[in-house]
Amino acid sequence: MAPAMRPLALLLILAGCSAAPTTDMNADQRFQAHAARVLEEVWQEFPELAVRNGNYKYADQLTVPDQARRERSVAFYDRQLAALAQFDRAALNPSNRVDLDILKNRFERNRWYIVTFKPWQWEPSFYNVGPDIDLVLDTEYAPLDTRLRQTLARLANVPAYYTAAKASISDPTAEHIDLALRQNRGAARIFDDGLEKKVESSDLSSEEKALFKQRATAAKAAIDDYIAYLGTLKGTRNFRIGPELYQQKFAYDIQSGFTAEQLYQRALAEKAALHDSMEKRAQELWPKYMAGAPMPADRLVMIRAVLDEMAKHHVARDDFVSAVRKQVPELEAFVRQKDLLDQDPTRPLVVRETPPFMRGSGAGASVSAAGPLNPTANTYYNVTPLDGFTAEQAESYLREYNDWTLQILNIHEAIPGHYTQLMHANKSGSLVKSVFGNGSMIEGWAVFGEKVMMDAGYGGGTPEMWLAWMKWNLRAVLNTVLDYEIQTKDLSRDAAITMMTREAFQQQTEATEKWRRATFTQVQLTSYYNGYAEITALRDEMRAKQGSAFSVKQFNNQFLSYGSAPVRSIRELMLAGQ
Repeated sequence: MAPAMRPLALLLILAGCSAAPTTDMNADQRFQAHAARVLEEVWQEFPELAVRNGNYKYADQLTVPDQARRERSVAFYDRQLAALAQFDRAALNPSNRVDLDILKNRFERNRWYIVTFKPWQWEPSFYNVGPDIDLVLDTEYAPLDTRLRQTLARLANVPAYYTAAKASISDPTAEHIDLALRQNRGAARIFDDGLEKKVESSDLSSEEKALFKQRATAAKAAIDDYIAYLGTLKGTRNFRIGPELYQQKFAYDIQSGFTAEQLYQRALAEKAALHDSMEKRAQELWPKYMAGAPMPADRLVMIRAVLDEMAKHHVARDDFVSAVRKQVPELEAFVRQKDLLDQDPTRPLVVRETPPFMRGSGAGASVSAAGPLNPTANTYYNVTPLDGFTAEQAESYLREYNDWTLQILNIHEAIPGHYTQLMHANKSGSLVKSVFGNGSMIEGWAVFGEKVMMDAGYGGGTPEMWLAWMKWNLRAVLNTVLDYEIQTKDLSRDAAITMMTREAFQQQTEATEKWRRATFTQVQLTSYYNGYAEITALRDEMRAKQGSAFSVKQFNNQFLSYGSAPVRSIRELMLAGQ
């Protein structure tokens, strides 16, 4: 349920130092020149990030994540933070103030990840060459021969990459070992017959083809060796990070107007309010779905009974991906009909099966967005087919994503959710706001977009559609409760599963997969509700301020125009009229 992008905290492994700002420009001009230089250093020193943002100049490079690189990174962050300290925030215009805040947070956060949090040490799943190799091969930014030559150069470093990975790992968690095994097995599949055929049919020279085969063989052997190494590891570290690290990570990652504890308490209250609303909708639907059966006194049992009857209406197992593909144009048409926000038919969305090296994270759907430096490239809506499930697991999954809920999933991931938001972000006038995206704004918009569609009458405004949305929204709320209690209060697996199935009415497969996800992520699950709550509050604030002049479309377009900045920063800009 998230854009398929790794947090930048450990990915920005950089070196270098920005030139000092010149004195013949005003404060805003100096800052903008400085920010441009910083970004250029990012592209040079971290080629993977460059590729993900649409700059393919460095696509032939693969960073080796060894200790020397980490030390170099810490030195870089220290120099960058010192350079940012030269700027007087109050002297900058509102947009540049936000960019300054974003850069400062990013460098502080990245440093904290390396020096204090150290997931490079205990998360074996951090190491996976698959996504970046596939991105170069699959994105048609240049002729295939050019991309093959860049991949050929990149492959030379794969053995060193995994040597550094093995040297870095210490005291891993069992959960991250398991995830690393799943995803690196998928990465190994990149080097199947399909790639060999591409190389053989290309215009590479015979010498290049021979070298490609040699390096591809060595790269796959390095991945296989890493997989074998993972099989020897024992999970010695508790996946729970504890209250102190959790509070720090929440502050860096979410950049919320709430503390973690405040958001947790707010989510508990929202859960109770949703139960009240769901009770009324379920009572309304009881005669239709329960055929005169006595209504249980326990309202949660009653709500569950109605939802279980609705859940029987779903697509066939083999039609899951095609059903998603069919619904996307229908969502585009509804947004256009209701004039909810601007769309751009020239920016394509491609529904595809989730690549094997991205599976196993617990998210059945995600978006791989085009980078802001190549915004017309394909954005992929990754949908995981159900061929890895038993018949019982698949049925449970399909009941969770039934005829109503599947539509909300597609709203969240595609239109007007992640795909639409990230398309708008790529048009932002500030690369800083687009490149260093805030996950809570991104996830919060996707949840907010669901409510925008419902308020506009999506699905006919039927009680079924509203009840399905309430259940879905309850999941976002409960994500915060679960994450906080699992990571800081030692919530057990059984208690978490019971909470999801009884209090959020989830199917067993969905709850089981969410538990897995909660064991190898921290804080990210709070981003949905935090962002939704903050965007909703901002929308209400702007509506009160503008009165009859308030426009849903104008608010949505303006909100989306600020890249993927934190919601609290967007609020500052919108209230300032920027």
